[in-house]
Amino acid sequence: MLLRHTTDKIQERKALVVNPAKTCQPIGAMYAALGIHRCLPHSHGSQGCCSYHRSTLTRHYREPIMAATSSFTEGSSVFGGQANLLESISNIFTVYDPDIIAVHTTCLSETIGDDIAQIIAKAQADGKIPEGKSVIHANTPSYVGSHVTGFANMVKNMVMYFSKSSDLKREQINIIPGWVEPADMREMKRLTTAMGIKTVLFPDTSDVLDAPQTGRHQFYPKGGVTIPQLQTSGDSKATISLGEFTSLPAAKALDAKCKVPFHSLDIPIGLTATDRFIQTLHDVTGAAVPDEITDERGKMVDIITDMQQYFYGKRVALAGDPDQLIPLTEFLVTLGMQPVYIVTGTPGKRFEERMSEILTDAVPDAKCKQAGDMFLLHQWIKQESVDLLIGNTYGKYIARDEDIPFIRFGFPILDRVGHSYLPNVGYAGGIRLLEKLLNAILDRQDSMSLEESFELVM
Repeated sequence: MLLRHTTDKIQERKALVVNPAKTCQPIGAMYAALGIHRCLPHSHGSQGCCSYHRSTLTRHYREPIMAATSSFTEGSSVFGGQANLLESISNIFTVYDPDIIAVHTTCLSETIGDDIAQIIAKAQADGKIPEGKSVIHANTPSYVGSHVTGFANMVKNMVMYFSKSSDLKREQINIIPGWVEPADMREMKRLTTAMGIKTVLFPDTSDVLDAPQTGRHQFYPKGGVTIPQLQTSGDSKATISLGEFTSLPAAKALDAKCKVPFHSLDIPIGLTATDRFIQTLHDVTGAAVPDEITDERGKMVDIITDMQQYFYGKRVALAGDPDQLIPLTEFLVTLGMQPVYIVTGTPGKRFEERMSEILTDAVPDAKCKQAGDMFLLHQWIKQESVDLLIGNTYGKYIARDEDIPFIRFGFPILDRVGHSYLPNVGYAGGIRLLEKLLNAILDRQDSMSLEESFELVM
């Protein structure tokens, strides 16, 4: 394998990325758009780009991803894609009858400089958008940011296109969940429902990308936030945005447009981040925390107490998206583990600042890199190995090469199933993460133990 030629001698690289720890903006925009009920995402660019975005999401979620494309040809690449997009909008509403088309751009259309807002306005003026239907857009050039950036841009534009404010404040709050699994969005709704809180959660891919198999194909599954719900978000009491990179831009836009105050939190992964989430729900709404949630927290603490000796001091390397890595790293520190190497492919100095806040006292020698790549992570591991690697499917090559226990976490996971059905957030998700961590550590202990110490009991 080529990875075995990776050297531990690190050289400064400014114009070369090797094995990127990210993918491109349109994938994130497409995933966000799927979180709107009866929405058809539309890729304004070449057919090949759309196929790649759809296939990546399909392989991760194991669901058929529906999306359309402007299908650029050589002529579109030279003269612009306005004619293609106008024809696409007309055909999509005629053939597929969505409630909304969510257009995202690609490298090609961004390089040409297509003015998507102007094209949508022309489609409206020409009568190509039926009464009661909507077309929104987000600019998502692949040569800037990552899939995280594309997700954030599309969610922000949901606010810009749909949110409205009136004199009537509703007894509800907005939750912008960030890029998490459909099961995580479902878990957030379960927690708020248990507390008796009415929410508008957007986007919401639960019951869209984890829909049940009924034997009958449903082009638009029952899940997703509805347009009327998005329109009421401007009258909510407050917004809770989860993740600075994916959700904060939309929360700020909603505050500026409709004067809805926001609370920016980490995605509730692990004990402390979930505590902050539940406490903020209580503070904002005054809702009491029911016994079922308190009991879940107690069970999580009990597992940590019982198994802490197996977690303590274990060196961990992580790769993934910043909004997930920040609370996950905090959780590992809570367990007494040592996150020594952390890499995200998404650019943003705020990531390294947050990691420094978490790790300075607990793991002062930790190495952290924003806009990094898997090659750098591998080089760090070659210099001094770790006990555990956590990351998406592409981490399996490093884990195999270095003989390290590996936990799949984040996006994309292409070689396993179940991740879209089982939450990582909340206390229930934390218990699942604890089990995965413990199993990986103890499986390695069993595989390395001598015959005389191969025991049934830990």
